Amino acid sequence: MASSHTTHRLKPQRYWYTFGPNAPALTIQPGDTIIACTRDARGLDEEMRPLPVEMKQRSDDTLYRESNPLCGPIYVTGAEVGDTLVVNIHRIRLNRPYAWSRFMPRFGSFTGEGPGRTLLLNQPLEERLFDWHLDLEKMTATLDLPQSRLGRAEIPLRPFLGSIGVAPRFGRVEMSLSPGEYGGNMDYREVTENTTLYLPVWVKGAYLAFGDVHAAQGDGEICGVALETTAEVTLEIGLEKGKTISWPRLDDGQHLAAIGSTRPLEDCARLAHLELLDWLESDYGFDRWEAFQLVSQVGSMHVANMVDPNYTVAARFPKRYLP
Repeated sequence: MASSHTTHRLKPQRYWYTFGPNAPALTIQPGDTIIACTRDARGLDEEMRPLPVEMKQRSDDTLYRESNPLCGPIYVTGAEVGDTLVVNIHRIRLNRPYAWSRFMPRFGSFTGEGPGRTLLLNQPLEERLFDWHLDLEKMTATLDLPQSRLGRAEIPLRPFLGSIGVAPRFGRVEMSLSPGEYGGNMDYREVTENTTLYLPVWVKGAYLAFGDVHAAQGDGEICGVALETTAEVTLEIGLEKGKTISWPRLDDGQHLAAIGSTRPLEDCARLAHLELLDWLESDYGFDRWEAFQLVSQVGSMHVANMVDPNYTVAARFPKRYLP
């Protein structure tokens, strides 16, 4: 029997700066596939054209931080509070030969942040832009280093979605720069091709949104900015009815990872590990305390970001130890 699932090519008419129950760009059925082209973190497209004003999320009542414009949101028919959204990331195809990164005042892991102010007495960092050339055939990026003995650096590309999430719980709306229990701007470099991301559904319809593709990034995103670029993204969306999780989860084929986002950093690690233990106990038949012991000896941790309004840590467990 032929599949009744539909592939949707989304051409956004508006990009969003918030995760929440915004006006849906699409309504889909579980099992459908979405293909969409993202803008970079500054709103530039694959030809470096800026995002037109009429395509930006706007309000007469407030100002939005215009970072990480999001595609979507996608309303998933049948998704209800207490379900789990299943996002199979099939493809992230980079579509321009350029990425940028930068230092920014009052942003990054070496600076104190506050609501519009620095929390330190020193002067903020001067803004500085770095231009990276992407070779999309070799899948490498190069950066000229004229002040360094090395002269030029070449690194491998590993594209991933910096921001992907659903509408938050308790009726909240969160800016696209922040991560939380809804996913969001986790900046976790394992959210890449051939992985499955699980997101808790907090609002009927889920309202999935995504963007902020990074061509490469180190753990922690310590300067606050990765290799920011654009891509055509292909996602297949599933739904697990009645399956309740508290934090995002990821399966990359080799590891299970549970993802926690908050402050301080040690609480991120605690949240992620608690979610991982819940997963091993509920789905794989582990005794909770035996799972805790095993994770303590064979687990690993990734600090995904330590620069956003919330930090993000992923607690990982090797699948070879699953029953």
